[in-house]
Amino acid sequence: MIDATTGSTPTQAPHEVGVPNGEPAFDAHHPPRLDLIADCVHCGFCLPTCPTYVLWGEEMDSPRGRIHLMAQGRSGEPMSDSMVEHFDRCLGCMACVTACPSGVQYDRLIEDTRQQVERRHPRSARERALRGAIFALFPYPRRLRLLRGPLRAYQASHLQGRLRLPPTLAAADSLAPRLRRRVRLPRRVAARGPRRAVVGMLTGCVQDAFFPDVNAATARVLALEGCDVVVPRGQGCCGALSVHNGREAEAQRFARRIVDVFAGVDYVAVNAAGCGSSMKEYGILLRDDPAYADRAAAFAAKVRDLSELLVELGPVARRHPLPVTVAYHDACHLGHAQGIRAQPRQLLGGIPGLSLREIADPEICCGSAGVWNLLNPEPGRELGDRKARDVLATGARLLVTANPGCLMQVAAAVRRQGGSIGLAHTAQVLDASLRALSPEVLLPTR
Repeated sequence: MIDATTGSTPTQAPHEVGVPNGEPAFDAHHPPRLDLIADCVHCGFCLPTCPTYVLWGEEMDSPRGRIHLMAQGRSGEPMSDSMVEHFDRCLGCMACVTACPSGVQYDRLIEDTRQQVERRHPRSARERALRGAIFALFPYPRRLRLLRGPLRAYQASHLQGRLRLPPTLAAADSLAPRLRRRVRLPRRVAARGPRRAVVGMLTGCVQDAFFPDVNAATARVLALEGCDVVVPRGQGCCGALSVHNGREAEAQRFARRIVDVFAGVDYVAVNAAGCGSSMKEYGILLRDDPAYADRAAAFAAKVRDLSELLVELGPVARRHPLPVTVAYHDACHLGHAQGIRAQPRQLLGGIPGLSLREIADPEICCGSAGVWNLLNPEPGRELGDRKARDVLATGARLLVTANPGCLMQVAAAVRRQGGSIGLAHTAQVLDASLRALSPEVLLPTR
C-alpha cells in the first residue's frame, strides 16, 4: 500500500525506464509528495524570482505551474513529453523557495519529480547521447583532469571561441576557463597555531580540475584559522550533478563513497555551493539504505560551506588590508538552497580596505545551474548576459562568488559583452588578505 503522505513504499525498487502509454506519470518510488504539493496556494510570489518565467512568461514554466503538473501526475495523468519539457526547463535554483510565503518545499518536489522522469520517460536518442556524454565526464575528477592537456593545447592554438560548433559544444567552448598550473594538495595540512578543529575538505570535480587554486586557497585559509585540514584521496564526486538531474542511483553511489572516505573529522568543508547543498541532504538521498541511512544523516550534520564554518569558528588570523571594490554574487545553491547569505558578506566585510557592492536582481540565477547551461545553451546564454550586465553595472573591479559554475558562466558572459572584471572565490579573497598579498593577484592582467 502507498502512503498518501510520503507517496512511497519503503521497499519499492525503481522501475525500469519507459512508461507504457496511459500509465500514471509517477510510480510508488518517492513520487512528489501530496502534502507538499498541497502547501502551494498559487499566490504568485515565486513568479518574478523564477528565471524561466522571467524569460518566457509561461505559467507552466513557473514553480506553481510545475507544481500543478505534479498534482496532475499524482492524480493519474500520464507523463507526457510536454510535462517533461516543463520539468526539464527548471534550473533548480530554488529562488522560489526563498520567495514563497507558504514555505513550499519545491526543492524536495522537483528532485523527487526528476528521478521519476529520468527513470520512466523515454528520451530521444539525441537527448540520451548528450546526457550520457555529460555524465560520463563531469562527475569524474580524473577524467576532467585528463582533459586539461588537450584543453591547454586548444587554448594555446587561439581557436577558442572562433570555431562554428553545435550549440552545446559552443556553450562548453565559451565556458572553458583559462587553465592554471595544478598543484596537488597534501593529504593533511597542519593548523597554524593551536588546533581548533579537524576539517575534511571536499576537492570536488570541476573545482579540482579547473580551479585548483581555489582548493589551495581554501586549505591555506582553514589552516591559518587553526584547522587541521584532511584531504582524503579518492574521494570522487559528491553526486550533486547527478541528484539535481534525477540520476538517483548514480548519486547514491557517489554519496556512499564520500561518507566512507570522510571519517574522523569534526566538519566537512565545502567550497562549491551545489556540492554543499547536496551533501547536506545525504540523509534524504540514502534514507532507504539500511547500511547508510544513519551514517549519511550523521555525515550531513557535519557538512559546512567554507564561509559558514569560518563564521561559526570565528576569526583568529590577522586580516591585512586589501584595497579593492568587490561585487558579491549569491550562488543559488548557497543563498537559496542553504540560506547562506550573511556569512560570506561578513567575511568580506571584515577585510580592511575592501569595499562591497551589491548586484541588482540578486535572486535571478546566472543560468549556470550545474549543467543546465549545456542542456539549454540559448536560455543559459540569455541569463548569463543579464547577470553580466548587472555585475558590470556595479563598477566593481572584482566579482566574488562561491561556485565554479557561476564563475565560468559569468566570465563567459562578461567576455561576450567586451567587459573586464576579476573573478574570484571567497576563499581566494580571504587568502590574499591573510597573506598580505596585493589585490592585483586577483585582477585580470592587462
